[in-house]
Amino acid sequence: MSRDPRVDDYAELLVGKCVDVQPGWQVLVKGALLARPLLEAVSAAIGRRGAYALQRLSLSGQGTNIDWVLSAPEELLGKASSIEAHDWETADALIVIVAPENTRELSRVPAERLGLVQAAVRPYMERVFTHELPWVGCHFPTQALAQDAGMSLEEFEDFLYGACLLDWDVEHERISRYAELFDRADEVRVVGQDTDLRLSIAGRRMRVDAGQANMPGGEFFCSPVEDSAEGTIAFSEFPAAYLGQEVAGIRLRFEGGRVVEASAESNEEFLLSRLDLDEGSRRLGELGIGCNPGITRHLKNTAFDEKIDGTFHLALGNGFPDLGGTNVSQLHWDIVKDMRNGGTIELDGEIVQESGIWRP
Repeated sequence: MSRDPRVDDYAELLVGKCVDVQPGWQVLVKGALLARPLLEAVSAAIGRRGAYALQRLSLSGQGTNIDWVLSAPEELLGKASSIEAHDWETADALIVIVAPENTRELSRVPAERLGLVQAAVRPYMERVFTHELPWVGCHFPTQALAQDAGMSLEEFEDFLYGACLLDWDVEHERISRYAELFDRADEVRVVGQDTDLRLSIAGRRMRVDAGQANMPGGEFFCSPVEDSAEGTIAFSEFPAAYLGQEVAGIRLRFEGGRVVEASAESNEEFLLSRLDLDEGSRRLGELGIGCNPGITRHLKNTAFDEKIDGTFHLALGNGFPDLGGTNVSQLHWDIVKDMRNGGTIELDGEIVQESGIWRP
């Protein structure tokens, strides 16, 4: 069968625009078996640029060796192998392709064991957080992703490529205009149903993601001042997904930048376990604003949902050092709030967005 031509366009976007692979680079290409068409196209695109494509295949669609994590002794889980460490330390770029057969496959792995694996690779992730290691994460359409989205596979393919194969130069210019409003401000206030939260962004800058590290792109984000969050927020519109778990109705109250009260309508125990993961997991590492015009509905997939035009998201846990963030954590959990139902975003007391629409 001939390959969907959009797969080759997608591969060129990832290799060229997002990562800008250079001759001689060693590029880690991580993906699952269901992503074979895109893995082939990405590897070919890397080869045409005179670079090495180093494929790292996983039976798990989300990159975790589940059978090993369930079976290995904890002392192994908590320490990265020397070969894996060498990969992280010496690679010139990283492309990760998510293609699950089952989007909840990680739910059978105890959170404690996943936490050990995350802690083992955390020191090597610093190159990712600082963008010293050019990288991009993306999805390849599978039946599982389509089912979660409430679509047929063909519908989801059209949706995914419609959200990713945009004119990212034009999008970067548009999104940058909104990001500049935040760069000139000191305080963000978010008001909505059961929500009134203030954050300081004084001295911090926004990064525009429009065809760079995440695909689909279509957001801008920063690391808010770590001790500044004050107030409450209710993520009542969408459930939050993380590590194969789904948590609905999350409510958080912040004092001095820390979560001091937390509850959820479902799976509250998992929420609390993540908040108690380490010293930094109760503080915020990210404030992000979704701006992708091709994403208008919730898909139970954070990589897409955080880009919904008219939403914003907070990430509990690790911040971005190159954006001034100082919070350190194994956790980085993006949780999305819909602002299209009457919520407002204020900058230094002035409303700049209402019901998901930017004010002129």
